[in-house]
Amino acid sequence: MLLQMKNLVKIVFSQYYNVMNTNILYTYLERLSELLRVEARKKGAEQGLQPIQVEILHYLSQCNRFSDTPMAVTEYLRQTKGTVSQTLKVLEKKGFLHKRPDPNDKRSVHLKLTTAGQKFVSEAVPFSVFQSVCADLSSAQKQNLEQGLHFLLFELLKANQAQTFGVCKSCRYNQKLPNSTFFCQLVGEELSPQETQLICREHVPV
Repeated sequence: MLLQMKNLVKIVFSQYYNVMNTNILYTYLERLSELLRVEARKKGAEQGLQPIQVEILHYLSQCNRFSDTPMAVTEYLRQTKGTVSQTLKVLEKKGFLHKRPDPNDKRSVHLKLTTAGQKFVSEAVPFSVFQSVCADLSSAQKQNLEQGLHFLLFELLKANQAQTFGVCKSCRYNQKLPNSTFFCQLVGEELSPQETQLICREHVPV
């Protein structure tokens, strides 16, 4: 009977500890997200941009040529088509991006950052204080943090049945070729080493 009581106490304590850890983790992430949004608002306000506009510019600065369409932006941000469409019009009018027709499909367009758009992203994301704090972390801390956040993000995306938009080099369709280039088995096109560092709408984790 005493052994059963001890085991019960262990189970209850373990469950309580896990719940507390989860709540603390959620609080940390929520606070970090809010700090990042505040900085995004500050940087965007300097150029008359809303947070969602900053998010779109940041996304377009790191996606590959298969993922720079209005539909891909909509899926990545999980916003409505109408919201994204109006936001893109504003960014185009402000001179931060331009639309380029798809050479193989005239109904489709690709979104490319202008020089002004690239300059804004390079100066605003990630913001300087964030870079400074990260620079003070040890290699082990950075690795552990990256691995933990990566796992959490992908598990949440999987639970919500959302596309991963992961980096090309970590995709199951990515194949390395003997000439130091790469090949996407899904779209059947050769990729440069630089392209494999970008995020892709069609990404499927290995």
